[in-house]
Amino acid sequence: MKLHYSKILLFLLPLNILLTLHQVHSKNKPYMTQRLTQTNRSLCESDTESSIYDNDEEINSVKEIFERQTSQRLREYDERLQDKRQKRKEQRDKNIQKIIHKDKMVKNLEEKIEKGCLMCGCGLGSVAGSVGLFGGIAVNVWKTGALKIAIDKAIAAGATKIAEAAESAGAAEIMKLIKSKYVLSTLGGKDLGTYFATTSYKDVASITQAVSNQYLQTCTDNSLGSLSFRLVDAKRDIPFCNSVWNQIQAVSTTKKGISFTDGIKTAVQNIASDANGVANAAAEIAEATEKAKAIKTSTDAIEAASTQLYGPIGYSILAILIIVLIMLIIYLILRYRRKKKMKKKAQYTKLLNQ
Repeated sequence: MKLHYSKILLFLLPLNILLTLHQVHSKNKPYMTQRLTQTNRSLCESDTESSIYDNDEEINSVKEIFERQTSQRLREYDERLQDKRQKRKEQRDKNIQKIIHKDKMVKNLEEKIEKGCLMCGCGLGSVAGSVGLFGGIAVNVWKTGALKIAIDKAIAAGATKIAEAAESAGAAEIMKLIKSKYVLSTLGGKDLGTYFATTSYKDVASITQAVSNQYLQTCTDNSLGSLSFRLVDAKRDIPFCNSVWNQIQAVSTTKKGISFTDGIKTAVQNIASDANGVANAAAEIAEATEKAKAIKTSTDAIEAASTQLYGPIGYSILAILIIVLIMLIIYLILRYRRKKKMKKKAQYTKLLNQ
């Protein structure tokens, strides 16, 4: 305002000159006379503050008009300036809100990506452990099941061999017992080996019948076969007959005789029972042999197959671990960038506050 007032004061001097010239050259005013006035062109502060123009109506009118227009223009200028400032402030606030909103979105997105990478890495890490654990357990269970199936198949395939081994052992044992207890090398008119090649050692009735017939033919008359053994005392000097006598004496009760048929049947049952025990033992040995062969044969194949199964499991675990490592690296990179950005933002805020 001081600048405008100084301009106004400087403008008064040429205005005064113009008014004076107007009065001099005006011919319509008879009361005006020509006067020589000395014009001092120097202007100082005391001249501007002098009161020689205070009573001049035209000067006052011009001054009022000028002041009114100047004030109006200044008010308009201030209003425009305020409007511009308000608009700039609103625009700045909008820009700040946009920046804040964008920063929040970026921050939320980065946090979500970081959490997603971390959770994905942790989840895949647990999956890798589970795959390794349950994969190994599944392979071991499969190996056990496959080995059991192979053993069952081997036992089923070797059932004939096992039965033959049991039959052969039982026949050998019963021949040994018959030779030792009855002192016989033939039975039913055949050699013991030939006889038991066609007759099972379990056929107690056939063996009893053959021994009874052998006893009737060798030791007694046929007419005495129905009498109790105590009444039969013929040919005891023959080893077979004496053996039968001793066997019947062992199984008979005191003061009560039994027929030689019942005595032989009881003795043959005991012999067959002993032979059956030996046959069962031989069957168990044969089964164990077949099982060992099956285990040895199947183990190599099962191990080879399980190795092929362990390969994909290992590759899967390795791939999962690589993905986990990549996720962790991405998480660390994003976290580092976010911290760096926050640090830079804090520095900018500090500079702005200063």
